[in-house]
Amino acid sequence: MNARDTGAAPERVEFAGAVYGSLLAASVVVGSTAEGGPPAAGELMVLLICTGVVFWITHVYAQIVSHGYPIKPLTWESLRAVARHEWPLAQASFPPAIAAALAAGLGLSNTVAAWAALCVAVAGQVVWAVAAAVRIHASTRVVVVSGIANLVLGLVLVTLKTVISTH
Repeated sequence: MNARDTGAAPERVEFAGAVYGSLLAASVVVGSTAEGGPPAAGELMVLLICTGVVFWITHVYAQIVSHGYPIKPLTWESLRAVARHEWPLAQASFPPAIAAALAAGLGLSNTVAAWAALCVAVAGQVVWAVAAAVRIHASTRVVVVSGIANLVLGLVLVTLKTVISTH
């Protein structure tokens, strides 16, 4: 049975969190290469996932506080609902971490692992932004602009990584 059959509202994917989480993951990769070259792929994986989870926890806390706690009582049900809603932010760090792990598993260098993670993060950001626009039935123009705008943001981070890596 799906939500339409039961009359319940369909589960809403938090595209904003996924886009933000992908951009965050790309930023983590860029920041991690600032001094002394890229970290080992395992370190990059831990950094990506831990950063995603910490930001997720922070967003859960911010949502709870912004919706009235401590004035309104906090229930496990409301906490779980907020945590589930914000989960795409953390989840967006998994594909770049997996890309780094795969690169390392193939015996590629830490530099290649970092680039793989960065490319996957940027691609994820673009895909989530386009999916969000499609989900709201935006015009083709808005879908394309959403994709291009997020690609440009990602390319800014790629440019930063390139500048940082060469200096």
